[in-house]
Amino acid sequence: MIKKNPYFILLIFIFLDGCQPYSRNPGSSDSSIPVVTQKVASNSFSRDISLSGNVEGIKTVRLGFLVAGKIDFIAANEGEAISKNSLLSSIDPESYAIAKELADIQVNQVQDEYDRLKLMHDNNSLSESDFAKISFGLQQAKAQQKIHTKNLADTKLYSPIKGVLLKKFAEVGEITGVGIPLFVVSDISRIKINTYIPENELHNISIGQTAKVHISSLDKDYEGKITEVGSAADPASRAFSLKIEVENPGLLIRPGMIAEVTIPSSEKDKYLTVPFVAIMHDYSDQSFVFVIDPSKNIAYRRNVSPGRLVNDLIEVVSGLEIDEIVVTGGQQKLNDGSRVIIQK
Repeated sequence: MIKKNPYFILLIFIFLDGCQPYSRNPGSSDSSIPVVTQKVASNSFSRDISLSGNVEGIKTVRLGFLVAGKIDFIAANEGEAISKNSLLSSIDPESYAIAKELADIQVNQVQDEYDRLKLMHDNNSLSESDFAKISFGLQQAKAQQKIHTKNLADTKLYSPIKGVLLKKFAEVGEITGVGIPLFVVSDISRIKINTYIPENELHNISIGQTAKVHISSLDKDYEGKITEVGSAADPASRAFSLKIEVENPGLLIRPGMIAEVTIPSSEKDKYLTVPFVAIMHDYSDQSFVFVIDPSKNIAYRRNVSPGRLVNDLIEVVSGLEIDEIVVTGGQQKLNDGSRVIIQK
């Protein structure tokens, strides 16, 4: 039986203890994470008014015939340009031409009788009452002639403005009645944007004020001017109508497009802001920042509600107070409760 040497056993324990891995104290400063910080600040920004509106031509007319009949001509299709006073459409004029011809014959007939009786009247061979009857008959015949002349002229429909044919509600061969709107022509050399502004913003609006207009379908910005402000609020929405005119070079803006309008306000609002890079998002898309407790040099996660972005700053609607310290660099390495070293 081998006898154990107590000194040999002691050497073994010392050797095993030296082989254990070295562990840093997690509470030591060596485990702290270096970060860059900045205080939550209060900034003033112009409170722009943002609206959405619908585009219309500066002048839009709906046209129809003043007489009934069968359409025999249409000059343009939808989207095509229309010149001022150009022929847009016409109705078969035959029946109106015949009516005018009969009216012409009636005038000639009464005129001949009038001329014969006038000679008798001038020679005192015809009473005043008989001469008055033929005079009134001639006036009536001429009035009927004017009516039929006008009806014949109204078989042709002319555009009163220069513009674009927006809508065509008829085709050649159709029968139309009096006053039925068949064509919509719009002048789009300038356009107007129809929108509404809330009553609490009305005091920031004045006629002639400049507005920025963005047409998303064209991805272009334009400058417009406010030309009309409604005098009465809509009973349901409590908003006032607003019209903004915009020049339309190249006729690229078309009626029916959506316009985003931004109107600068003279008033300024104060917001709490942090650098945009301070905002992080978790897997559920919750926005958060890391806030530093300077007395302990510990970073704590704080959920926040971000607002609008202005340059490289972002508004914080809720979750932070002014002068709190947030991490703007190195936050990707942090967890809730991490120790930090603030780098200058």
